[in-house]
Formats: sequence, C-alpha cells, structure tokens
Amino acid sequence: MDDHYHAVIMAGGGGTRLWPLSRRRRPKHLLALFEQETLFQNTVARLQGVFPPERIWVVTVAEQAAALQAQAPAIPRQQYLAEPAPRGTAAVVGLAAVALRHRDPQAVMAVLPSDHFVRHVALFHRLLRAGYLLAEEGFLVTLGITPTYPATGYGYIQRGAPVGTYADLKAYRVKHFKEKPDQPTARRMLAQGGYAWNSGMFVWRADVILEEIARQMPDLAAALEDIAAVWGTPKQEAVLARRWPALRAETVDYGVMEGAQQVAVIPAQGLGWSDVGSWESLFDVLTPDEDGNILRGGEHLSIDAQDNLVFVQNGQQHKLVAVLGVEQIVVVDTEDALLVCSRDQAQRVKEIVRQIEEKGLDAYR
Repeated sequence: MDDHYHAVIMAGGGGTRLWPLSRRRRPKHLLALFEQETLFQNTVARLQGVFPPERIWVVTVAEQAAALQAQAPAIPRQQYLAEPAPRGTAAVVGLAAVALRHRDPQAVMAVLPSDHFVRHVALFHRLLRAGYLLAEEGFLVTLGITPTYPATGYGYIQRGAPVGTYADLKAYRVKHFKEKPDQPTARRMLAQGGYAWNSGMFVWRADVILEEIARQMPDLAAALEDIAAVWGTPKQEAVLARRWPALRAETVDYGVMEGAQQVAVIPAQGLGWSDVGSWESLFDVLTPDEDGNILRGGEHLSIDAQDNLVFVQNGQQHKLVAVLGVEQIVVVDTEDALLVCSRDQAQRVKEIVRQIEEKGLDAYR
C-alpha cells in the first residue's frame, strides 16, 4: 500500500448503551468484551499488514489518552491527538486531517471507529485497498454494510450509478443518506434493495475532506485554519485549547457527507461487522449455547431459559447468576450496578445513563 495512506482511529466516545460495564472513565473501546484484548486493541490489530504503527493515528479526549497509549504502545506517542473536549466526528476528522497534512501533504486517511467488531479481516483489508484507490480519484468513500434485517439503529446509504471496480470490489455513487429510519421505512428499503448500513468507516484524501469542511462548515474550517497555522509549534496547544471549546458539536455524516458531491460507497457484503452498539448486538458476535444463551464471566446456572445474555464483569467470578424460566432478557452484573432488561429494549439503556446524570448519581456514570 502507498506510503501516503494513513489510518485514523476515532477513540473518544462513551458507549452509554453498554452501561453498566461501559462508564465515562471506562468507555466501551477500552473494554475486553469478547476475549483478552479490548475493542481498541482489536481495531489496531486489524490494521496489521496495511498500516505500520508510524502511519496509525488515534484521536481521543485528554482523559482517555494515557489508557489508550498503554494499550497500544507501538503507536508513536505524538500520533495520539487529544481533543480538549468532545466536539463530534466532524471536528475529529478535521483535526486529524490538519495533523496529517502537516506530516504528509499527499495524505489519504482511512477513518475508523475504535469500537467495532469485524470477523473477516482479509475482506476488510481489500475494502481498505479499494477505498484508497477510489479516494485517490477525489471521492469521499464510505464503506456500506449489506443489511441483514430492517434495523432502525443505523443510518442507510442508497447507492446510485456504478463508479467502477477497485481491488475486485464494485463501487457506486451515493444517491441519498437516510438517518435511522422507523420500522416500516427500514422494511421498505430492505425489500427495495440497493441500500447499505452506514458503517461509520470512511476513506478520503486529507485535502479533499478539508475542502468539503471549508465549503459546508465554515466555522469549523476557520478554527482548523488557525490550528494548522501553529501546528508543530509551541503555540499549538494554546490555540487548540482556545478554539476547540467554542465549536458546535456535529457528526461528519450530517456536517459533510450528506451535502458532499463526490461521494461513493463500497458495499461490504459478508464482512461480519457489528458496531457493538448495545447488549443485544453481542448476539451477532458471540456464539450462544444450545439454548441460545450467552453466558460470560462468573458462574451460571440456566434452567428452562432461552436466548438470554448474562454478562458478569471480571472480578465478580465468585458470584453465581442463575436464570430460570425466562427468555430474551439481558443481565449485566458489575461491582456496583446491576442491569436487567428485555433484549428488545437494550437500545434504551442510554436512557438509564441520562437519568443517572439528571439525578446527579455521578458514581454510576
């Protein structure tokens, strides 16, 4: 792969739908949900063979930087970029583009969340290669996941005319973005075909994305210009600290992609992808027992119980969790909190976090 190709890992979120395991100071990408390695470490490991450590960048918030560096020490310390405060993925992308252009004016960046699961890494590498070739032609590239059910928790991308074939993968112009539809709309789009879930994984040239930010988000562009002017100098941190907090939080999807003109999608059929966005999503990743139950950590007993998730935090191995005569529930046990909910309500766990914040129960955030 070309020496101008860089990976940018976005690692500043909180993952409130995985409460009570995921907390403000222990966000989901720093958790080992499936094996010994955390989601962030798995993300870094997936890049081996495409990006060496000197071409991997991590954008995070200041309070998470040290923990991330400890988990991936091979990435040079100066390539951990800390936002003074979270301001959405549009700002994250802009900050990374400024840093990359300072290092490499010809930089192409693959923008990747830190908390996703990908089963088929070889296909993922092909998608990254295809994305690079397409981005070199000036496109903003998004990787689209082929829908397997009428999900309402994902944004959708409608594909338009074919662009060509890259690394043996077909690419299409993006006709329309549709944010998190209701159930009837999701069913209609699935039946119609030609739609993909928006994975939140993108590839583009650093100069092209900065041009789009300048065209569509002038306030962010002005801040980035000020930051770029002092990047690599003793004034860098002071200017960043002064300009960043005043920015309006916005996603790159709303702020840039929906209004951009040269946008392409590469369908990623068979990738084995999950955004690990809720406890329910673990059923897409982990293998259940013969009764459809997923039982992780601690000791378990299951009697006449089907299709449940029981997750016990490490350190709680002494606890026995028994489920009897229940179906389709989620039980998550941690040192100081217990969650019990039905699987079809798992997306609403963030409402619990909202109530915790409203009631000032900071110890449980």
